[in-house]
Amino acid sequence: MHNRLQYISQGRDLIEHLENIREALDGGCQWIQLRLKKANEKEILATAEKARRLCLTYGATFIINDHVAIAKAIDADGVHLGLEDMPVSKARIILGDAKIIGGTANTFEQVRQRCEEGCRYIGVGPFRFTATKDKLSPILGTGGYERILSRMKQEQLTVPVFAIGGILPADIPAILQTGVYGIAVSGVISRHFRKNQIITQLNHLLYGATDHR
Repeated sequence: MHNRLQYISQGRDLIEHLENIREALDGGCQWIQLRLKKANEKEILATAEKARRLCLTYGATFIINDHVAIAKAIDADGVHLGLEDMPVSKARIILGDAKIIGGTANTFEQVRQRCEEGCRYIGVGPFRFTATKDKLSPILGTGGYERILSRMKQEQLTVPVFAIGGILPADIPAILQTGVYGIAVSGVISRHFRKNQIITQLNHLLYGATDHR
């Protein structure tokens, strides 16, 4: 099953992205998504290769945002696709059945679409305002997740949902009560001066006293 805590990489440059990934792994994060929106393909490939090796060392899942060909080239564990990225069906042909393909959604209709497309998990958000993303969809809050998860239950849609967007540790208990499976975070880990401390706190909130590795 998927890890309940996803770290989406962040940094002022490629070196900082890799350093934040290394520190997140060292702190106990077992799911890494490399998200580079302002780099060229050569830079993304080189960074992805290094991040992949780090994740292999720590036994962590490694996902690449958007770049399906690069995920294929370096044998990443999968990709995460936005609604305007490559169609899931095409990505599945390129990557094969064994790889993870996750997708973004903001509404129940988009969640249903992602389920029909065969996504293995769905990142639904934003929970609240976040500066990480340039084009922000309407804010959901816990009420939005409750409505979406309720309709998923009615239609027997069982793909794991991850809340994303400005999530803080204090938000997690209420978010989990909506039926959300896990969370995807970036800034709360990237900006923390003791990443092992914040990751331990997040994992405790997501898993309680159970072993998450």
